[in-house]
Amino acid sequence: MLYQPIFLQAPAAGEGGTSTLIILVMMILVFYFFMIRPQAKKAKQQKQFIDNLQKGDKIVTIAGIHATVNKINDDNTLSIEINPGSYIKIERSAISMEWSANINKVATEEKK
Repeated sequence: MLYQPIFLQAPAAGEGGTSTLIILVMMILVFYFFMIRPQAKKAKQQKQFIDNLQKGDKIVTIAGIHATVNKINDDNTLSIEINPGSYIKIERSAISMEWSANINKVATEEKK
């Protein structure tokens, strides 16, 4: 007589719908907690970081340009100073939160 593991056996007549529904709900929860929620949290942090920028903050753009915030414009742009006397205008969304945080962390460690 051959024995099959329990997970390979066909479900009884009334069991299939309930167990399938439970597995589907569990998969949706896994996707939510491991993919959707962390991305939403990171997007919220990025927005908060951009909203809290002030004149004089050191930033790094997503293109890798290191600069200092010179002026915050009303049209959702920033005027940044690359070199003394060299200014460019960029969108706020072009600022990298991770790279800017790293450059500011290194600057505070050097001051200690």
